[in-house]
Parts: sequence; structure tokens; C-alpha cells
Amino acid sequence: MIGSVRGRLTFKQAPRIVVECGGVGYELETPMSTFLDLPETGADLFLYTHLLVREDAQILYGFSTEDERLMFRTLLKVNRVGAKLALGILSAMTTNDFRRCVELEDTTALSRIPGVGKKTAERLIIEMRDRIGASAPGGATAAPLTVAASARNEAVDALVALGYKPQEVNKLIAKLDIEEKSVEDIIRLALKQAAN
Repeated sequence: MIGSVRGRLTFKQAPRIVVECGGVGYELETPMSTFLDLPETGADLFLYTHLLVREDAQILYGFSTEDERLMFRTLLKVNRVGAKLALGILSAMTTNDFRRCVELEDTTALSRIPGVGKKTAERLIIEMRDRIGASAPGGATAAPLTVAASARNEAVDALVALGYKPQEVNKLIAKLDIEEKSVEDIIRLALKQAAN
């Protein structure tokens, strides 16, 4: 099993990248959350990996955090959730946002993810409910939402309702200082950032 790769990023075209390690180029697929945080081509890079072996292929997946890889592996255990859908979920929302959706049984937010219909969203909630604590780093239960995280999540939902893609919204909000900001302030700042 290949647990991680450290090397030089030689190619990136979402969702595929190539990392050269000791003269060997490893092709990896990444969720958009990892892809958007990648350095420029030619820079050094470290990624946690998961190797999926199938009859017809061996696919290496790369993640910027241990938490993302753990969530990916946990999602693969859900009935009828394959690697493509698991990658799609991690591309659409952060691991903490996904945990929040499961804990709050938010099928609406999950159904917005491409490839996840209402029935799949319900199945994800049912099957992930007991596993969600185990998928937090170190096996700890996910921390309760802070006021800032709660405001952030409401702002994300509002911006998605306005037609923005979840990954675009997460990228926009990641650039903002949202500490002690209201939902309205976060939305206003994100819209201003999007207009620039």
C-alpha cells in the first residue's frame, strides 16, 4: 500500500495530477478541495494517498490532509458509494461540513452535490451516522460547531442557493476573515470577493 507521496508536482489538470518521486511519476486523482490548494507546477508537494485496486485498474488518490483521506475511506464503506462519488462529496464540501450535514440530517445540502440524489443523501446519513465520529482525526468525535463555523455554514448554504457551486463558495470564504462576522457580513464579503 502506498500511504503517501512526496515529490515534485509536474502536471495538474483537475482532477488528475502527476507527482514525480525519485524519477517515477505517480498519477493521482484528487478532490477539488486538495486540487485548489496545490502549489504551482514544479513545486515540492506532500500528499496522503489511498490506492484502490480493481480488476481493470489501479488508481492512486491524493489528499492534502489525513482527515480527507480518512473520510474518503469511510465513504467507500457506504453501500453503493464508489470512489468517484466519494471524491465528488469531498470536492463539494469540507469534511466538517459533511459531518454537520450527517449530524443535522441535512438531505437538502447533500442532494445539491452532483451524483447525490435524495435517496443517496438519506442512505449517506443513515450509514455514516455511526461512522462519523470514527472518521474524525484520531478517532475523536467531531467538535461541536463554534458560532463562527455556524455562521460560515449558513452563509455557504445561502450562496449555494444563489447559484454558486459549493467548491467556489468554500474557496471564496477561505480567503476571508470571518471571525466574529454575522451571516449577512460573510455573504456580503464573499459576493464582493467574487466580483473582483
